[in-house]
Amino acid sequence: MEVVLKRTYYPGGTNGELFLFGIRVCYTIELPWKDNRRRISCIPEGKYELQKRYTQRFGHHFLLLNVPGRDYILLHAANDAMKEMFGCIAPVSALTGEGKGSQSRIALGKLVKLLYPEMEKGKVWIVVEAGVVSGALRRAQGDR
Repeated sequence: MEVVLKRTYYPGGTNGELFLFGIRVCYTIELPWKDNRRRISCIPEGKYELQKRYTQRFGHHFLLLNVPGRDYILLHAANDAMKEMFGCIAPVSALTGEGKGSQSRIALGKLVKLLYPEMEKGKVWIVVEAGVVSGALRRAQGDR
């Protein structure tokens, strides 16, 4: 099974939409693209296997495997990429600006409920690609 992350890049952060079977599940936020540099850049576009992960800090979340030049890239809750993240991806319920969103824990919970059972059946992949995020992003940009 594959989920698709379509991203739009901005100087203040990367915003995206996460799709399952062509239906948007949530939005995403990440750091801006800075040549895949550790701790200050989002990861490169590509296809990565997702793995279940649990920690005290993030609860149930996901680990992306085999990211070139990076390790411990997670899909975890956060609402401000520049303040809370070091290269990971955060699902959010709404976009509020470049690399910013709201209600991330709700969006992550939705992904866990959808994807954890699928991981019991087989591998789940995330395909990260450039794209145009829907009207919510344009509205969020106008609010700056």
